[in-house]
Amino acid sequence: MSAMEKKLSRAEQKARRPHEILDAAFEEFVEKGYAATRVEDVAARLGVTKGTVYLYFPTKEALFEAAIGHVSAPFEDVRASIDALLGSHSDRLRQLLLLGYDKLASDRKTRELLRLQLAEGSRFPNIIDRHYSEFITPLLDAVRALIEHGVASGEFHQGAAASIPEVVISSAIHFTIWKLMFADRNPIDEATFIEAHIDLVLNGLLARPR
Repeated sequence: MSAMEKKLSRAEQKARRPHEILDAAFEEFVEKGYAATRVEDVAARLGVTKGTVYLYFPTKEALFEAAIGHVSAPFEDVRASIDALLGSHSDRLRQLLLLGYDKLASDRKTRELLRLQLAEGSRFPNIIDRHYSEFITPLLDAVRALIEHGVASGEFHQGAAASIPEVVISSAIHFTIWKLMFADRNPIDEATFIEAHIDLVLNGLLARPR
């Protein structure tokens, strides 16, 4: 291997280091909570010194907030996926709910992110604000727009569900919390739950023949 290749390899490793630290930190915070997590535990998980962690993140608080932001970053992909939905209003709403379930309920890191927000949100209200603005708000806006357009086209009827998009996505959040708290004691068939939710939503929205 040439000196140039070795130098490039070290540069690539250095570029990856902050992301590796944040991945390790997130897992430590999930396992132990904010108060019980030590920076040296994060370093040990990654196999580096505590000084290496502090080189990138000067305090545990900064490390925690950066780890939350790091895990939240893929939510930008969700917004891009929302813009690409196709089909009738019913088809797009179904796809949108499946997208929400895929991110909220099926992705382990997203579930653990919710757990951390529930546990540490009072200490770090900005992480709640960020999650709401970067993921929940675009999801609600997309649901609201889809329903409004569906009502305007005559595919949906103007009922209570059409005016409160939170009702439409609330079961996905409920299911995520259920999996966090009760999955070991009372597991629910995920596919059946999701289909039941979508069935209830669409049957509640579809215009009834006169």
